[in-house]
Amino acid sequence: MLTRVEIEEKEETLLAPYAMKSRRSKGRLHPEKEHDYRPCYQRDRDRIIHTTAFRRLEYKTQVFVNHEGDNYRTRLTHTIEVAQIARSIARALRLNEDLTETLALAHDIGHGPFGHAGEDALKEMMKDHGGFDHNLQGLRVVDFLEERYPGFKGLNLTWEVREGINKHTTPFDHPDRNVALDPEKSPLLETQVVDVADEIAYDNHDLDDGVSSGLLKEEDLLKISLWEKARREVLKEFPTLSEYLLTRQILKSLINAQITSLITASEESLKTHGIRSLEDVRHSSERLVVFDPLMAEERKPLKKFLMKNLYHHYRVVRMSDKARRVVRQLFEVYMANPEQLPPYFLNRVTQEGPHRVICDYVAGMTDRFALDEYKRFFDPHERV
Repeated sequence: MLTRVEIEEKEETLLAPYAMKSRRSKGRLHPEKEHDYRPCYQRDRDRIIHTTAFRRLEYKTQVFVNHEGDNYRTRLTHTIEVAQIARSIARALRLNEDLTETLALAHDIGHGPFGHAGEDALKEMMKDHGGFDHNLQGLRVVDFLEERYPGFKGLNLTWEVREGINKHTTPFDHPDRNVALDPEKSPLLETQVVDVADEIAYDNHDLDDGVSSGLLKEEDLLKISLWEKARREVLKEFPTLSEYLLTRQILKSLINAQITSLITASEESLKTHGIRSLEDVRHSSERLVVFDPLMAEERKPLKKFLMKNLYHHYRVVRMSDKARRVVRQLFEVYMANPEQLPPYFLNRVTQEGPHRVICDYVAGMTDRFALDEYKRFFDPHERV
């Protein structure tokens, strides 16, 4: 049997000096006996996978609301894609794969129903009551809302995983920082890898879903240099592909090109900034996991295209507006009479106040449950 101690020793020799090693973790809030054959970040990964919040990602929106079709990405499939991309990058850069995978699996665990539209509605309802941020909500999930152990609330995750959830940053995510998790220090390289893997995943699978839905047209995509170049290269090798297979191969090529760019440029970035230790990472004011300048520039038109043609497509705008109404009106119904909450949540109202408790309840809903709950409240013929 390969023991935990042996795995930790292998990390010391195989991982880069600036990687986060398992045995150097700051540990857990509640001390626990170490496992015989699983290092700390493997245990954290397993704890996240077994949560109710993680399972619910299957029925939470990425771009298309769940009932729009079974072929589109959900928060869960997106999360799996991010984990796969992040692990590939971490392995190439000799970072801690277990920590990277754990952060990838947890990065969206605090999202509410209906994607960013649902989050916008929760922010609006909570603006005078402590606010809402899905990273901080993710911390609430793993620190408090999930109850699976007799000795403490939450999952009792390691400090580094909790910090990584808190510091997850993308163009869509600008988190408020928990003051207990060193907000002034730069995130670990493993966290930075997940941030960029998240971008790579959603840019490319949103292209895929957009084409599959018919909202994005091939003739428009040809105006984007990244897409046009990838298409040319694929056709050079496979000139007789069907349109369906051609699109799949283009997307595969795009993901591969971006990951390769990221790995190569990040290695150069670490050298340029003189990063030789974990402390160097912590005190660097620059993002160290980066694309090369050419790829960074070529990605900009792609992101602008998605923003204009997919995220602002009238059908997506309609879905988003409907989602905001559902979340707002559910919130208002519970606020008008908190006794409509399930007992577990109602029992917390006196101590924590109705706004935060209702926010926790609504944020934990799947799209499907929120729509069913909405019908139960507003359809007079629906059984309650």
